Amino acid sequence: MKTQTKFKAALAATASAILSMIAPAASQAQPAAQKKNIVIVHGAFADASGWEAVYKILVKDGYKVTLVQNPTSSLQDDVTATNDALDRQDNDAVLVGHSWGGTVITQAGNHPKVKSLVYVAAFIPDEGESTLSLVENVKPAPKGILPPDAKGNVYLGKDTFLETFASGQTKEKADFMYDSQIPLTVKAFTDKVTQAAWKNKPVYAVKPSNDETINMGLEDTMYKRAKAKVTDIKGGHTLFMTQPKAVAAVIEAAANAGE
Repeated sequence: MKTQTKFKAALAATASAILSMIAPAASQAQPAAQKKNIVIVHGAFADASGWEAVYKILVKDGYKVTLVQNPTSSLQDDVTATNDALDRQDNDAVLVGHSWGGTVITQAGNHPKVKSLVYVAAFIPDEGESTLSLVENVKPAPKGILPPDAKGNVYLGKDTFLETFASGQTKEKADFMYDSQIPLTVKAFTDKVTQAAWKNKPVYAVKPSNDETINMGLEDTMYKRAKAKVTDIKGGHTLFMTQPKAVAAVIEAAANAGE
């Protein structure tokens, strides 16, 4: 009887030891779901801080978001800054570009970690095209762009800044955006894309209802050429600031496509 009792106790102890080893292993085998990566590239005349509202929505919804502070000094400089951000991602990423940032992600989107592209009121050049060549092909010319200064920097004029670039913003906000604007260089305007990522990656696009910075007919042409899945959203050129929920929804749709 005592022998049976000792045997049962030993068996119970062995089973307990085995379970204690299996439990941590099972826990390690089922890690928490990995967050999906979003990388956002701002356009000319502004920096990444304008994307704060979209950023907060995406982070709240469980995404890992990286905002590139690209210098807008040349296409290669901005592509390098974007590639550096993509290199830091732990998995595939959705690459988002606004305005001039669309030209940047067209080239940088060839990075192997880029899952899909999202263009927000953005340029989508083809190989051999520059941002300037796209603009020169349409009439009327964009409003408010001043001639380059002595250093080759291009700014937007204050008289039309609210009407064109900052449409939909309050005057106070537009004044702040104007005084903090980052110029685009002539070199950036004239640099040509050498490999268009939209030919090999899924493309999503946001089209504003009233874009006074990029010709809306040109947007239609570029979006159609890239076979983009287009979402029309009411707003102006910086609608990611005035309609952050709607813009974030398009980015999330790109991130969750195919699931």
